[in-house]
Amino acid sequence: MPTKPTFDSLPLHPDGPRGNAWGLFGDKDQMGMLNLLTSENTAAAAKEIVEGVRVSTDWPLNSMATPCFGRAAFQHTIKNKAPRPVNDDILVLNTQSSSQWDGFRHFGAKDGSFYNGCSQHDIESSTRNGIHVWADNGGIVGRGVLLDYVTWAEAKGKPVNCFEAQSIPLDDLLEVADSQKTTFRPGDILFIRTGWTRAYEKLTQAECEQLANYAAPPVIGVKSSEAILRWIWETGFAAVAGDQPAFEAYPCQNSDFFLHEWLLAGWGVPIGELFDLERLSRECRQRGRYTFFFSSVPLKINRSLGSGESSERDAIDVAIAKLDAPVAHLFPALHALMSLLSSIAIAGSHTPYPQWLEYVFLEDPGHLQYTRRAPGWLSPSRPTPSSGPSTATRGSESEMMPLERDDWWYKGTDNLFLNRSGEHHFVGASSTTHLAKRLNPTSSNLAWDVRPLYDDPSSLRRPVAGALPQLPPFDFAKRLFWVQYAYIGTIFSLIHPKEFEERLDFVYHQPPDFSHRETCLVYCQSLLVIAFGLMYSVNQWSGDDGPPGFKYFKHALRLLPDIYEEGSIFFVEVLCYVAYYMQNLNRRDAAFLYIGLALRMAISLGLHQEVSDQDITPTDRNRRRRAWWSVYSLDRILSVKSGNPITIHDEDIGITWPAALDGSTSDPWPGIVLTHYTQLSRILGRIGEEIYRKKPRSGSNLIMSVQSITNDLSGWLRQVPDRLRIDFTTLDSPINRESVSINLHFYSCVNMTARPLVFYVIQRRLDAGMMGASAEDWKEGLAPNTVAVIDSCITAARATTMIMDAAAKQNLIATYGYLDGEYIFSAALLLVMVNAAFPHNETSARSMETALTLLRSMADRGNAYLGSRHSLLLELRASIGPKPAGNDLDGPGATLVIPPSPNGEHATGTTTLADPEPHPTVPTEDWQSDLPSFQDISFQFDLNDDPALWEGALNQIDIDMDTDWIENTLKRL
Repeated sequence: MPTKPTFDSLPLHPDGPRGNAWGLFGDKDQMGMLNLLTSENTAAAAKEIVEGVRVSTDWPLNSMATPCFGRAAFQHTIKNKAPRPVNDDILVLNTQSSSQWDGFRHFGAKDGSFYNGCSQHDIESSTRNGIHVWADNGGIVGRGVLLDYVTWAEAKGKPVNCFEAQSIPLDDLLEVADSQKTTFRPGDILFIRTGWTRAYEKLTQAECEQLANYAAPPVIGVKSSEAILRWIWETGFAAVAGDQPAFEAYPCQNSDFFLHEWLLAGWGVPIGELFDLERLSRECRQRGRYTFFFSSVPLKINRSLGSGESSERDAIDVAIAKLDAPVAHLFPALHALMSLLSSIAIAGSHTPYPQWLEYVFLEDPGHLQYTRRAPGWLSPSRPTPSSGPSTATRGSESEMMPLERDDWWYKGTDNLFLNRSGEHHFVGASSTTHLAKRLNPTSSNLAWDVRPLYDDPSSLRRPVAGALPQLPPFDFAKRLFWVQYAYIGTIFSLIHPKEFEERLDFVYHQPPDFSHRETCLVYCQSLLVIAFGLMYSVNQWSGDDGPPGFKYFKHALRLLPDIYEEGSIFFVEVLCYVAYYMQNLNRRDAAFLYIGLALRMAISLGLHQEVSDQDITPTDRNRRRRAWWSVYSLDRILSVKSGNPITIHDEDIGITWPAALDGSTSDPWPGIVLTHYTQLSRILGRIGEEIYRKKPRSGSNLIMSVQSITNDLSGWLRQVPDRLRIDFTTLDSPINRESVSINLHFYSCVNMTARPLVFYVIQRRLDAGMMGASAEDWKEGLAPNTVAVIDSCITAARATTMIMDAAAKQNLIATYGYLDGEYIFSAALLLVMVNAAFPHNETSARSMETALTLLRSMADRGNAYLGSRHSLLLELRASIGPKPAGNDLDGPGATLVIPPSPNGEHATGTTTLADPEPHPTVPTEDWQSDLPSFQDISFQFDLNDDPALWEGALNQIDIDMDTDWIENTLKRL
């Protein structure tokens, strides 16, 4: 047995995740800390047997009639073998719905690696780190130690909130151990009783269903902290377990010390969940002894991809019902989770593997669907655009390997990429995808930027027979409506609250009739609202069933009427919701198509023109206006952000705004919010067409476009109501999501207007720096108006960061929301480049760190797309590097500057930023206020100002300003 290093000497492997112990037991090890369960350890543990009392820790398989995380419920079928007097049991279960061990293939580190350097490819193509290794070595057998936290806490009068993310700190656990007179020794198997299973069994069915409707149900658990990890490491536990769905408090409150990552991927410590510790705790209390002999034997599943066994033999060995694909090949995709079949012996022998368990089917509906419905994706090698379909024999090893989705950029152009199906997709110059392709030519795969957020190719296909998912309780569904309404209900005014409540009441209390288009739309809209409500309610995505709300979205899609059916305003509104959810899934082509359908249906309904019919009521007129400007605004945003041309020109629109444009608040508030938000979307359309679209023009044309657009932005700023403004001096005070959305939209428009010039100046400085000819003062040789444009862009990036940081502290960030991720990435990109090319400025440096931390915090909560973008920015920063602090022209006393508030006043005062709860940020100094006001951001350019500079910027506009520019920069280095 190797000598275990100290906690402070971790990590052992320089290329592994933080704090890893890879290689401690050898490079080929697959047992992790179970290596501590030596024969000597087992013999010593057997001495715990004194009285011969045996206790099962298996929670009944059917305890969770409605499992959390969208998992399938347990099913038990008795199959009679008549005419013989024989009966067989057929069990269908998901291993995470009752007592189980999390294996080393279940949870990886942030970099995608698993224990001891195992990769996702290893998991899909080999048996490495499989649970069969544990079974081959005799299972998990040793001395168990119980810390009965809930009994101790109740005796102390401490609150125990099982269905909240209550963290149990190390001090409490040590007090529990001291009160029990319990000591530990290396190789112990730790059990912590929180009372969760006891509390769950007291819930009503409706409460169980409500809990299951949370994409990430909050749960009590051990605190994710360095202190806990140090204790687990130094004590030398071989495995840890609890009676709750996650060993640590969940959602995790400190992603730096996420126990699942450290224990499973870093150290190889199995994590047991949903153990039934009730009787065990009673037996221990009765005897005043909390140590015992423990035995747990996992399911022995050692056949996986590359086993070489025939499909028929695999299916027989696993003993399940017939499937279209050999089930043995599914287990690697199930994360190799174990069904716990264990017992505890306080005295006497332990119970062996139950003989009644003859048939076990570990179900994962998504993966079954994948193997049944997408055989074209299961081929021995990745196809090229010219390759034909796979000829792999059914049931062969190669056919069962789910290949990684990939996309290829079409050689010879920066605007087309080729996907696996051989179809070309266009990406325009203002899209965020374009920059990633050009900025990082060394990356082996840039397909992440065009890959859907949830990439199950069969997940959205319509079933043969439609069926509704299990709906949340009625009152909970109403709360979800108001959650999504706070985020998008007024900036896109597509649903009236009173009308929706009537529709929701119909859905819950009337039998459905899907033969009628209107009924389908009612159900479709209700499911979409629930999907958005869950998306905006949950800030931690876990599980394998898609992002929060996804199951409701895919059912809504199946109920969407065919497009050839008669159009209606209601249909337009529903299509808008479908389009925007598609955008949140990063299915941008689908979003563009659906919003195009919505806009064209709106045009076909004449919503873009006022109607002279006197019989139309004011209410109906206002609905037409709200519907039109909502679909118009969404079309402008999705088109420009994806680099596509806008669908309709402003001169073709003849309908009035829902509210006056003079800044008054006499109109209904939703109409005011929609009007001012859509005004920005109209300006965004001009930005996309006049600055980024390829049209014959000169540098002087670009100057005039920038001047005209900034004048429009200045005019918008003067008219926006005070209620929608954000005061940067009071960001620690409560803010509303409407203000967050509209101000982020404004600063994004400022950023997009100026950044072609900013990036061109930055690129010139980087090129000059490589030649050793970079001027110390970046403003040297630039006209005052040019400097002002660049300053406005940097200010907008800082403002975006400050607003997002403040919103994160108040839990107003949409972790999986498209626009929030787009805004913070754009701001972070610009700040990274500014810090690399311009002399050091402490203000910009801290703003950059805050932006990167915000981006990472959203990625850590399950947004893999933003995780890829964050990694891209880190790669860029490492390649070009920030300017050293010694070059700071502002001196060492530079402070983080408060961007000017849209209230038009010179901001004053400071506020201290603390670490927020759900979205951590870097600690910052006070936000000072010494930037000029945005009261008037218009410029009066002289067409002779920097003509060569503007011509150079013009030539760079074909580069996408959010991702593609990074590759172009790295290519020059």
